[in-house]
Amino acid sequence: MLEHLGSFKRTHYCGEISEKDLGKDVKVAGWVDTTRDHGGVVFIDLRDRTGKVQVVFSPEISKELVEKAKKLRHEYVVAVEGEVRRRPEGTENPKLKTGNYEIYAKKLQILNRSLPLPFPIEDNVKVSEEVRLKYRFLDLRRPKMAENLLFRHRLYRVVREVFNEEGFVEVETPYLTKSTPEGARDFLVPSRIYPGKFYALPQSPQLFKQILMVAGIDRYYQIARCFRDEDLRADRQPEFTQIDFEMSFVAERDVMAVAEKFIRRAYKELLGIEIGEIPVMTYDEAMSRFGTDRPDTRFGLELKEITDIAKQCNFKVFRSVAEKGGIVKALNFKGGAKLSRKEIDELTKFVGVYGAKGLAWIKVLPDGLQSPIVKFFTEGEMNEILKRLEAEVGDILFFVADKPEVVNAALANLRLKLGKMANLIDESKVNILWVVDFPMFEWNEEEERWEALHHPFTSPKEEDIEKLLENPGAVRARAYDMVLNGVEIGGGSIRIHREDVQEKVFKVIGLSEEEAKERFGFLLEALKYGAPPHGGMAFGLDRLCAIMRGEESIRDVIAFPKTQRGQCLLTGAPDTVREEQLDELHIEVKTKEEGD
Repeated sequence: MLEHLGSFKRTHYCGEISEKDLGKDVKVAGWVDTTRDHGGVVFIDLRDRTGKVQVVFSPEISKELVEKAKKLRHEYVVAVEGEVRRRPEGTENPKLKTGNYEIYAKKLQILNRSLPLPFPIEDNVKVSEEVRLKYRFLDLRRPKMAENLLFRHRLYRVVREVFNEEGFVEVETPYLTKSTPEGARDFLVPSRIYPGKFYALPQSPQLFKQILMVAGIDRYYQIARCFRDEDLRADRQPEFTQIDFEMSFVAERDVMAVAEKFIRRAYKELLGIEIGEIPVMTYDEAMSRFGTDRPDTRFGLELKEITDIAKQCNFKVFRSVAEKGGIVKALNFKGGAKLSRKEIDELTKFVGVYGAKGLAWIKVLPDGLQSPIVKFFTEGEMNEILKRLEAEVGDILFFVADKPEVVNAALANLRLKLGKMANLIDESKVNILWVVDFPMFEWNEEEERWEALHHPFTSPKEEDIEKLLENPGAVRARAYDMVLNGVEIGGGSIRIHREDVQEKVFKVIGLSEEEAKERFGFLLEALKYGAPPHGGMAFGLDRLCAIMRGEESIRDVIAFPKTQRGQCLLTGAPDTVREEQLDELHIEVKTKEEGD
């Protein structure tokens, strides 16, 4: 027989029973985690979100209560009233925060039962992610997952504390807005009132936060939900959360200082880690040394360019690439000369994924150099390569020659792979840096036109404005990214607030006046009415939370995530809707055959 809660009023959470409660009667409630029958005395571990406490049902107090406790099963929901006692010496459980105490039950109410579980409610459970997501309500009962959500809650608190201290105003921006394609596809929402017209869910609050600056709000922030209908990669979500903020009358350093205050406070308060001086690295330096604009600086294996040597050598592969404007780069895998030919072949296939046509190598052995390419270099050229790469006996040197983007992508990923293979990465380190001075534009070879590297409202460096129309490739942006252990956790820029500069940027990217007005008309109109200089930034909250919790997947720090294919296994979304709903929206759904 199930019971009602009635007049029961909880006095303590399970994980908060402590020394000060000894000898007192307490009331706790939660889920039965484990049950043990020890010769007539029944023990249960009772669990809620704060932890567990041991409850004892003894015949000394009530034989009837003991018989009732014997009926308890995993995940039954119960309420217990009893006296807190110290556990007998030798029976303490140091793994539990409450391990020195137990509750001798005087009353027990069985509030609800549970079906047999599809998986145990415990950490390190071996079950597929699909099953976990289908039964998310059970998955979130696991201590690790519950703590992830509580950690995220505490991170929200730090966000609000820091930005409120800095004089920011929390403003919510619309979810239903105009479609302004910004790279990814928009999620579209059909309008019932205006047949044939659609709202779009925002990819970011970018346009609205700039309008708030024009409106004079001066300092805005928001824990913002964002939506992108893009092909999902391993660790992306169609809906995600970012910490978004914007400021007026500022330069780059002002925005960066606020971001640094937040990240320092978050690590100090939530993890007890002090973040020191945060270095600044230019985009060009990052690409030169690491092949990526989000370098992991916890280990070495830095890249070295040898294009100047390649132009003079007799190795045709290197020389032809260098003469055609490509580059040749290398890295020294210290102590890697012991790699087998099979392992080298596997690494060659690996870099091929990133477009590299091959992976040249040289082993530095006690009796000389071993490589198919050594014979194509003079002694002087080879000595210069060895010197530049600081090569020693036992090392292996890897080379890639191609277009800069291919070389950098191939060697940047090879660097990470070798770093993990050789255990070079200190996972306890927290290395944060800024990457600045990004290119303003990137060339789209397929469409043969320039594209904004960030977005078309990013301001160019003032000294580069005159280059906009003459030499777009040489223009640097007033943009900045914060990188944590090789992952971009936030980025932003100073925005364009002058109409003449905005027109030039649109012209560079091939956006006509009519197209600009159609896509961004409401922002462009606002910029004509006294727009102040302004800039801002956004942190990826899901990613930051996952890194701080040591989780590999952002799905483990999101309460109800989608799968890699964008499905919610808990609810069954996306799903079909009734024909009547479609009729109201003036929508007709084509079958796959009709669509073909």
